[in-house]
Amino acid sequence: MSLDDLPDVAALRSAEGAKATSRPADRVVRADKMTRAEELRLQLADEIVSGALAPGAALDETDIARRFSVSRTPVREALRQLAASGLVEARAHRGAVVAQPSIERLSGMFEAMAELEALCAGLAAERMTPAERYRLEAIHEELRVLSHAGNPDRFNAVNEQFHAFIYAGSQNAHIAEITLATRKRVQPFRRAQFRNLGRLAQSHAEHDRVVIAIMRGDRNGAASAMRAHIARVHGEYEIYAVSV
Repeated sequence: MSLDDLPDVAALRSAEGAKATSRPADRVVRADKMTRAEELRLQLADEIVSGALAPGAALDETDIARRFSVSRTPVREALRQLAASGLVEARAHRGAVVAQPSIERLSGMFEAMAELEALCAGLAAERMTPAERYRLEAIHEELRVLSHAGNPDRFNAVNEQFHAFIYAGSQNAHIAEITLATRKRVQPFRRAQFRNLGRLAQSHAEHDRVVIAIMRGDRNGAASAMRAHIARVHGEYEIYAVSV
C-alpha cells in the first residue's frame, strides 16, 4: 500500500493536524528529547559495549562528572539506568564497575522486547488513524534517506522515533509505557548493531514489512514482521559483539 491508497491524504493532514498533536503518538515522539542523564547513559553505554571501558573497570561518579562537566546527580542516574541493562554493577568497597550481561539475561531482554513490540505493531495496525499512518510513512521515508547517507547515529535517533510512534499507535498507554521502559534497557545493544556493514539498509527493509502490514490493517502480519525484525536486531548485535 502507498500514500495513493489513503483517502485524500492532504485533506487528512489539514483536518486532523491540530487533533493529532495531542494524541499519544505525538507525546511519545516529543519525549524523545533526552535529559542529560540519558545522554550520559548512551555515551557510557557506547564505550562499554565497544570495549573502550572493559569489564571490571571502576566508574567513579566524581571522575565521570568532571569528565563530562556535569554534577553527580545525572551521573548517578545514568549509572542506575545502565545497571538495569546489565552493563554496570555495584561491588563492595569498589562502587560501580563495568559489567557484562550474561547471554541468558540479554536473550531474555530481547525476547521480551520482541513480544512487546510485536503486540504494539499489531494493535497499531488496527488502531492508527489515517493521519497517523501517513506520519509513520513519513518517518519511514526519512529513515530510507538516512540509510543511504550512512550516518548510524542520526539513523538511530530517527529509528527511536519510528518505534516510539508505533508503540503509541497501539492506543494503549500502559503497553506503550512498558515497551518504552524495556527498550531503554535494550537500547545500548540496539544502537551498537547499526555499526555493522550494511545494517542501515537491512533495518529499513525490515521496517518496510512492518509499515506495509500496518498500512493494510494487518494485525498478524505487523506483529510477525516486528517480531522478526527484533530477532534480527538481536542477531546483528551478537555479530557486532564478536567483532569488537
